[in-house]
Amino acid sequence: MKVLIITGIFPPDIGGPATYVPQIARALVDRRHHVTVLTLSDRRDEDTGRYPYRLVRLPRQRFKPWRWLSTVAKIIRLGLQSDVLFVNGLAMEASLANLILRKPVVQKVVGDLAWERATSRGWSTDGFESFQKRRHDIKVETMKSLRRWWVRKADMVIVPSGYLAHWVTQWGVPEGKIAVIHNAVEAPNGIHPAEVPVQAPVRLVTVGRLIPLKCIDKLVELIAYLDGVGLVIIGDGSERQRLEALALALGVRDRVHFAGQKRQEEALAIMAVCDLLVLNSTHEGFPHVILEAMTLGLPVVATAVGGIPEILRHGENGRLIPPLDDRALLDAILSLVSSRSERERLSRGAKLTAETFSFQRMVDMTEPVLCRSIGLRGGR
Repeated sequence: MKVLIITGIFPPDIGGPATYVPQIARALVDRRHHVTVLTLSDRRDEDTGRYPYRLVRLPRQRFKPWRWLSTVAKIIRLGLQSDVLFVNGLAMEASLANLILRKPVVQKVVGDLAWERATSRGWSTDGFESFQKRRHDIKVETMKSLRRWWVRKADMVIVPSGYLAHWVTQWGVPEGKIAVIHNAVEAPNGIHPAEVPVQAPVRLVTVGRLIPLKCIDKLVELIAYLDGVGLVIIGDGSERQRLEALALALGVRDRVHFAGQKRQEEALAIMAVCDLLVLNSTHEGFPHVILEAMTLGLPVVATAVGGIPEILRHGENGRLIPPLDDRALLDAILSLVSSRSERERLSRGAKLTAETFSFQRMVDMTEPVLCRSIGLRGGR
């Protein structure tokens, strides 16, 4: 196949697609497919020779109408030479371009862009599920309609969890067009544990954007009740200044370290010196960081939301707790902080779980979906 992979971010950018796209592109090349990756970027060069596939970077321009037009035009030019479009971002632009190209499209959906944009712009305060069910004002309903349109235009849709597959069907996508392919993680090689300025017998780590739905403020507050426990926060976002002020006000600033945004290998190096991963979110799709923690042998405490229960099995490889339950969060952490043997038991379970989410298995499931999309389009 000649595959055009379309993404909004790519290294040195940080984020899920920036990790996934280079890996899946290389794997497809290894299977003798021809791959081109198109991405937005702050860089100008095309990294000639650095990757085993063609990488085309388009400048991120602030004037959006011009950026949209230039992106659509580039997708058309590259798409004319491709058998299938594999959309991992820029879904609107790819769908507009495909009105002309009429090529098979496989779209990977890892969340609801309409919800993310509506909440970030202050247009909605709904959680993920209530956002799907409620009617909103014209701005938000227009965004939801556009999201339904571009997802339904795809020949096949890949989602990382059964949870998200359910909601994609609510957008009008037939179940037969949806493939649930869990994220995967490759066992890290040569991880050199990082130096972390938190002197505590037990270190907790949390990873993600510093935004309200991650409820990281509750973790900072718990540190005040947990003697001998430190917290490392990897990520950045709108909540960082407030969280730093909270740690200072509670007198735990010396036990709470804000590591900032890190590349994958840097984040793994920090996680490797910690004892427990904690995710206290009110919503998650299928958090890749849980798999990364499990490959390192970190037991996990996480809320039973979204696709997390598809990875985390209570008492086997970690602890599941209800969202927004501070008491359950404290009890789960206390039980593991106070018992090294229990952490070690869950660590063994975590490593066994990680082995079942192999990268090879993910590629084995993704390749036929791309091939199938070509067959579906050819049969129309």
